[in-house]
Amino acid sequence: MTYCVGILLDQGLVLASDTRTNAGVDHVAIFPKMHLFEVPNERIIVLLTAGNLAITQSVVTRLREAILKNESEHLNSVRSLFDAASLVGDQVRFAFDRDAEHLKNHNADFHASIIVAGQIKGEKPRLFNIYNAGNFIEASDETPYFQIGETKYGKPIIDRVISHDTDIIEAAKCVLISFDSTIRSNVSVAAPIDLLMYESNQFKLKLNQRISEDNAYYASIRKGWSEGLKSVFSQLPNPDWN
Repeated sequence: MTYCVGILLDQGLVLASDTRTNAGVDHVAIFPKMHLFEVPNERIIVLLTAGNLAITQSVVTRLREAILKNESEHLNSVRSLFDAASLVGDQVRFAFDRDAEHLKNHNADFHASIIVAGQIKGEKPRLFNIYNAGNFIEASDETPYFQIGETKYGKPIIDRVISHDTDIIEAAKCVLISFDSTIRSNVSVAAPIDLLMYESNQFKLKLNQRISEDNAYYASIRKGWSEGLKSVFSQLPNPDWN
């Protein structure tokens, strides 16, 4: 399992993914779940992937090969982020048609979830969530973020803090707290965390950083968040049921 989150803001995008992959306690490894497709000064497209690693790697590889082969449609040539999401969904369906029955024969499920985010010149930044069947939905002002993978532990802080007009730096801080909450409660999610920030209409990344467990800032906010929660909890009144 993994954890990925994408947030669409007035200022741009904040995207993050963990890097842990495990197939049992004896097979734990680090693999990137964030994949960047970039045409300088023209487009930034980022994929965050969760689910069966073999499936998601296959999807990303086929998308990159389409660019190298200069096929009629690829992520460097599509005219909108909607078209990019459609292209990614098509590749998920292709992988399902090819692999789902074989996986079933080995008592394994087909599972792939992908967040597609970015900006193509001529339109605003956009954010999409691609489902297992290749269909997708788009983020809005009312629902400005998507999570995939192990989502439940990191959701409460995002629900309480994030709106479409949240400052981009504040959103990045919130994302890291969301990851800390998830990592504390689920051993299948772990640092390093890949964190990306993109400001609207810049067509270059504001930040693209891998954050390790001992990163000074990450360690400080983890400690501050933990101590703050304990402090607030201790200040709450006890029930008077007796």
